Amino acid sequence: MPLSHLQPNALWQFFQLLCDTPRPSQYEQLLKQRIRDEILGFNNATERPIEVSEDQAGNLILRKAASPGCASARGVILQSHLDMVTQQNAGTGHDFLTDPIDAYIDGDWVTAKGTTLGADNGIGVAAILAVLCNDGVRHGPLEAVLTVNEECGMSGAKGIDQSAISGSLLLNLDTEEEGELYIGCAGGIDVTADWEYLAEPPDTGMQFHRIMVKGLRGGHSGIDIHKGYGNAVKLINRLVRMIFEKYSDCRVACLDGGTMRNAIPREAVAVIGLQPGHHEHFQQLIAEAQTTFQHELSPIEPNLSISVEEATPEPLIPAQLWRQVSLALQVCPSGVFRMNPEFQGVTETSNNLASVRVAQGVIEVQCLTRSLIDTRQQDAADTVKACFELAEARVSTAGWYPGWKPDKNSKLLAELSQLHKKTTGKEAKIHVIHAGLECGILGSRYPDWDMISFGPTIRGAHSPDEAVNIPSVLTFWNFLLASLSHLAATTT
Repeated sequence: MPLSHLQPNALWQFFQLLCDTPRPSQYEQLLKQRIRDEILGFNNATERPIEVSEDQAGNLILRKAASPGCASARGVILQSHLDMVTQQNAGTGHDFLTDPIDAYIDGDWVTAKGTTLGADNGIGVAAILAVLCNDGVRHGPLEAVLTVNEECGMSGAKGIDQSAISGSLLLNLDTEEEGELYIGCAGGIDVTADWEYLAEPPDTGMQFHRIMVKGLRGGHSGIDIHKGYGNAVKLINRLVRMIFEKYSDCRVACLDGGTMRNAIPREAVAVIGLQPGHHEHFQQLIAEAQTTFQHELSPIEPNLSISVEEATPEPLIPAQLWRQVSLALQVCPSGVFRMNPEFQGVTETSNNLASVRVAQGVIEVQCLTRSLIDTRQQDAADTVKACFELAEARVSTAGWYPGWKPDKNSKLLAELSQLHKKTTGKEAKIHVIHAGLECGILGSRYPDWDMISFGPTIRGAHSPDEAVNIPSVLTFWNFLLASLSHLAATTT
């Protein structure tokens, strides 16, 4: 069944448009043009057209006049981001710059074949467009902010034109558990370490092997960081260290794992050279390592596997440098530093050892450190930096963004909490999220805004297991419409 047959039809039709349109971070231009085309078609058939503009950061700013009789209501801003995380399973062969997402229905879920789905945050964008392109939705003065490049630095939110928005109530549609209202989020900072080196030629008789750790869940480096998923970079480094303990004459040519700072590494590869005669015992060591890792991570990583194949000789990383890099990767924390004492089950501070690359005489390691408390974020980042500085790496930080401090006395929270019970029959759960919502940045730019975030249920964001729950989308949609109608009845 096509997605457009699902309820609500308009939302799913727009989500299909997003699936059909490539939209990696920093490549949202085609999607923005298709949205403009859709709005142009709507404007030709309505008496309340949508105004469209683009600010200097590339964000789309959309405005629609209030429904009749609601012009004096408080102005509402709907906000979501246009870009998506681009992850795929090995062998999928998907080109995110040209190929549409192959979304399909699997029971009560929509997912994609071998890739991320982009429900983060495509469902939010689709809901906003469905609201705007429907004159039957009751609302006050309405603005929509569709930001760019959220997943790779939040440059859209950081560069927003402060004079472009006049509303005072922000509904962010970028969280992933239906029935929950979010009132705070973590800030983050990128930590990058690198070493430069002169590669050494391989020994003439050395046999090379390509080792791959794969089949891990991956996932969102904030929302999923506390779940104990395996980190492919940590595992591949540990495996290579185990090989060195057995064969001290082993050499490393390459280490490559992880893709994005905000995704837990799912796959990693190492290319190593061994002296002749080690092959039989080497294969046994790999099998033992796989058994050990599977035992440690069972049952949360049921698909973990390690494969080995012969490889062509490659230039080698100097042995002493590799020792430094390996020690740094071993001691670099990846996971939870501290859980939040106020909100049960919420991570306060964490670090994701996100990727390692060896290319053209440079070894680069990337991490993303998060915290709900800015000072703890800085302390955690300093801890990560120290791991690599002790290994004589060049270390830098960039991309800092603030957290969103929870306000339990928010008037908007009180109103929507009551409305949620009335609309769904269930008490809303009030949470903060260990992820970098744009609310933190926007709140620092617009300190007088009252903000809240909600969305449908999404599983496996930032991984090819990403899926959105169909019934939760309908509940989310109905609550969004009820919220807009309620706020339209309250005056400034």
